[in-house]
Amino acid sequence: MTSADQLTGGWAPDQQAKDDANLTRFLAWLAETGRGEFADYHALWQASVDDLGWFWDAVWHYFDIQAATPPTSALGDADMPGAQWFPGATLNYVSQIVRHATADRPAMVVAGEDGSTEWSWDRLLGETAAFAAYLRGVGVVPGDRVVGYLPNVGEAVVAFLGAASVGATWAVCNQDLAVGGVVARLGQLEPKVLVASDGSVYAGKRRDRHAELTDIRSQLPTLVATVVVPRLGQPIDDTIPWAEVLERGSEAELDVTPVPFDHPLWVLFSSGTTGTPKGIVHGHGGVLLEHVKYLDLQLDLKPEDRFLWQSSTSWMMWNLLVSGLLVGSTIVLYDGSPTHGRTDYLWQVVAEHGVTVVGAGAGYWLACAKEELQPGREFALDALRAVGSTGSPLPASGFRWLQEGLGRAVPVISMSGGTDVVTAFIGGTPLVPIRAGELNAICLGVAAQAWGDGGRSVTGQAGELVVTKPMPSMPVHFWNDEDGEKYRSAYFDKYPGVWCHGDWITITDRDSVVVHGRSDATLNRGGVRMGSAEIYNAVEGMAEIQDCLVVGVELDDGGYWMPLFVACADGVEFGEDLRSRIVDAVRTGASPRHVPDDVIAVPGIPRTMTGKRLEIPIKRILLGANASDVLTPSAVDRPELLAEFEGHARA
Repeated sequence: MTSADQLTGGWAPDQQAKDDANLTRFLAWLAETGRGEFADYHALWQASVDDLGWFWDAVWHYFDIQAATPPTSALGDADMPGAQWFPGATLNYVSQIVRHATADRPAMVVAGEDGSTEWSWDRLLGETAAFAAYLRGVGVVPGDRVVGYLPNVGEAVVAFLGAASVGATWAVCNQDLAVGGVVARLGQLEPKVLVASDGSVYAGKRRDRHAELTDIRSQLPTLVATVVVPRLGQPIDDTIPWAEVLERGSEAELDVTPVPFDHPLWVLFSSGTTGTPKGIVHGHGGVLLEHVKYLDLQLDLKPEDRFLWQSSTSWMMWNLLVSGLLVGSTIVLYDGSPTHGRTDYLWQVVAEHGVTVVGAGAGYWLACAKEELQPGREFALDALRAVGSTGSPLPASGFRWLQEGLGRAVPVISMSGGTDVVTAFIGGTPLVPIRAGELNAICLGVAAQAWGDGGRSVTGQAGELVVTKPMPSMPVHFWNDEDGEKYRSAYFDKYPGVWCHGDWITITDRDSVVVHGRSDATLNRGGVRMGSAEIYNAVEGMAEIQDCLVVGVELDDGGYWMPLFVACADGVEFGEDLRSRIVDAVRTGASPRHVPDDVIAVPGIPRTMTGKRLEIPIKRILLGANASDVLTPSAVDRPELLAEFEGHARA
């Protein structure tokens, strides 16, 4: 192991790492095919945004995208929203996966708290063929919707691939979502087929979902069939068992239907915290191109890799994980609690299955860091070569702990993107050094900038994250948004024709990026703006603090109130000494200008079902709004906590 004083959280590629990088081969191919020679990553990035058509055409040919009919060009109309990518092309996302089938390694490892199973490529594609044949048999045609109420099991991947094979549109909700939240999402799609499991195993408990499934089905009147995966092994009346689907289609060949480039592949959903969740529709071609680019050229996944990202099926990272199949990697699904029995349980899973690239939300890594865990000593993690982080900004201390905990200087790849584009705008390249606390590069083909006041690009100072040119994986449209108004207002109202993502970032003079948090949650005291992430980074490192939330509230009398809510760790009592130490941590670790006006102890911090803080809804509650008017309870993990914040309202 490397000594702790040599582990800074940073990383720089040596010559071997550069030679082995997928991106190095891409650069060589560009030169060999007369497409251009580039001195380094930054030169390639600049070319990729200067000429989007050139870049994405190169991606298409480099990855040898299989199309039933070829496109007439790479990019037609480039205006946003509504850019036209690869007009005339017909293809299918699944076709790119099938070509990687091999007997040399498994397609998937499906792990859970109660055991694990390796899925061969023959099994994955055989079950996909059987399910696709079943869907056609019950009348599913291109454009119909097939939906899931499923944990992170192998059958969820099969159901998605089977639906995509026939040109149906997929959507899925994890079983931790309340019935109302499931219906609010899947119901608007008017699905024809539902695939569900009878329950799940999570945190050591068998969680029976018979009653919830019955309730959900009663509120989806368009269903013609429900297929049940026996996670707990209990039959459910008036449904089709998964085994029967496989038996009916045991002789079926996988028949993949070509569809137009922007034909809906899946619908992802916004958090739904402030109303009906918005259905975000992505197309086959856009997802296919963006994901092969990100996973191969940015994350540097290789066919021999085992790739795990700790995620529920409701989070976009599940979709990105499944797309590991597009580049031939073995994907590792983990269905269970990452802290089952002990905080470092996920590391045990990584070790047991020889994972080479692992990712999780920043919150999990910080929970490990707070306990000063040493997974590199506890588990055999020699195969692990990279760690990813997303969901919220990972502070420099998190980078350092990951290396200290592993005992060696692995690259820590912090990425920032969103459900909106089902990928990353920023973060990940094996050719550029990483500095702790920073995302090392803007991704290829992403014309991202930080805009300051007046809509001007700024470097070295914080600004709005904008994307000035289209990306293939931007939404095709929102569901039930016929005139496109919801789509335009979500991203293009502030700067017409420019995507405004709502993050507050700084692009450094090294072209790396620091993410400060959501721009609509930026703290602005006396005209000095600071992202909430800086406050969290300063406070969450304290062993006494389990979670926290800070907001800046503009009061009717012109005043500005900045409370910091803290949830103490088990067994810790909040008092004046702890309050003073929290204030000192903010003063020294973030900014003396942004010391909170009040530090308020609360029983817990409510979050969205995907772990995001509820800064804006809480701010509205503190201004006097009723929680029921600004939040949908089914979209909140612990809605009972909201009453605590109503008690602190200033109006």
